[in-house]
Amino acid sequence: MSEGRTTLSETGSIGAPRFAVAALGLSALLSAIGVSIANVALPMLAEAFDAPFAQVQWVVIAYLLAVTTLIVSIGRLGDMFGRRRLLLAGLTLFSASSLLCALAPSLPVLIAARALQGAGSAAMMALAMAMVGQVVPRERTGGAMGLLGSLSAVGTALGPSFGGALIEAAGWPAVFLVMVPLGLGAVALTAVALPADPPRDAAAGRPRFDLAGTFLLGATLAAYALSMTSTRVAVSPALFGIALAGAAVFLAVESRVAAPLIRIGLLARGRLASGLVMNVLVSTIMMATLVVGPFYLAGGLGLGPTAIGLAMSVGPAVAAIAGVPSGRLVDRVGAQTTSVAGLVALCAGALLLSLLPASLGVAAYVLPLAVMTSGYALFQAANNTAVLQDVPADTLGVTSAMLNLSRNLGLVTGASVMGTIFALATGVDTLQAAGPDQIASAMQATFALAASLAAMALVAATRAPAVAAGPRRT
Repeated sequence: MSEGRTTLSETGSIGAPRFAVAALGLSALLSAIGVSIANVALPMLAEAFDAPFAQVQWVVIAYLLAVTTLIVSIGRLGDMFGRRRLLLAGLTLFSASSLLCALAPSLPVLIAARALQGAGSAAMMALAMAMVGQVVPRERTGGAMGLLGSLSAVGTALGPSFGGALIEAAGWPAVFLVMVPLGLGAVALTAVALPADPPRDAAAGRPRFDLAGTFLLGATLAAYALSMTSTRVAVSPALFGIALAGAAVFLAVESRVAAPLIRIGLLARGRLASGLVMNVLVSTIMMATLVVGPFYLAGGLGLGPTAIGLAMSVGPAVAAIAGVPSGRLVDRVGAQTTSVAGLVALCAGALLLSLLPASLGVAAYVLPLAVMTSGYALFQAANNTAVLQDVPADTLGVTSAMLNLSRNLGLVTGASVMGTIFALATGVDTLQAAGPDQIASAMQATFALAASLAAMALVAATRAPAVAAGPRRT
């Protein structure tokens, strides 16, 4: 048994890795549903609270901001005080805040409750992936990572359709209320299935937490996320400048404190730095399919809402189906080979979208999208496995959090940058004024850029150091 790994049989839990992986998978599923299920309720919330869209959209933004700003700090706390303990706290907070969302008497209360729900989700995202290394043998880590990726994709795809059905049957509170029993079920399963946290070494003294770094990172990430989502022309550059300055100050502080939130030295070696950069690039590309896709399918191909929904569901469906086989492929042929294969598929799919003419119809969009999302599933399983196997055991929580953070930053960046590129490429002032040919041309230009980003990630993957086989480093 490798040092730094705690097995189920040693902790008195129910004793089978599959139950532990089920508990972690349920956390991944719920956090993904929490991101996507509220979007479909925004029109009803605007009507229920008599509020403009600019205010109602904070129901979504508050959740994402909480996840983005807190996830690294929570990952670090999990490393210090116990990942199982903090995961249970996150699940409990997620369940309680879901109930508060359903009972919210006003929009400000709902927004505050969604921020709390996002804080719980940050713990679920960061620690579920980190704990895979504690409950699954090293040679099966890829398969477990693939399963978590599949469940995350299922949750993202299920959220809007599931939420729509719940709203139609019982009103908007139902989209939040349904997560209460699911969350409590995850609490119960986690409590009995996951190994207890190992006792802290008394000789090591009281662990120290980097409050200054936590504040600086949170403020920097909040400024960046708001700069990407703000619609005010004068505000976005200022917030982006604050984010750049905050990042510089954060790095300076982290290089000097005794117990940093993030060990800067880890970024200079191994797979971590390249893995984070690739994650940002790939997530930016995938967000383009969600931002640009609906406009192209509607304005470029003339599809109706039902057909658009079916076409858009192909991506998450392929990712969900490919997740587990992708993880098993990682276990069989290695993370490096699988990562490169996934990025080749991602680049090929983006190139096809940039080259195939709109005259070929919806198949010319759906088939390249399937290629892209299968490549995405391969890359995610391989990259997550490689990064987490290449860091010391006492940094698994913060490293897992950084992986999730890089993904979120890529999604935020993709929504803003790729959406802007698409809008500018139409050559008209508003998308409503663009004709089918202009929209098709803009889509091709956007995915030509996406293919370039995929090629950059592919170069990084080929140059990334291989992960050494054997026990986890401590």
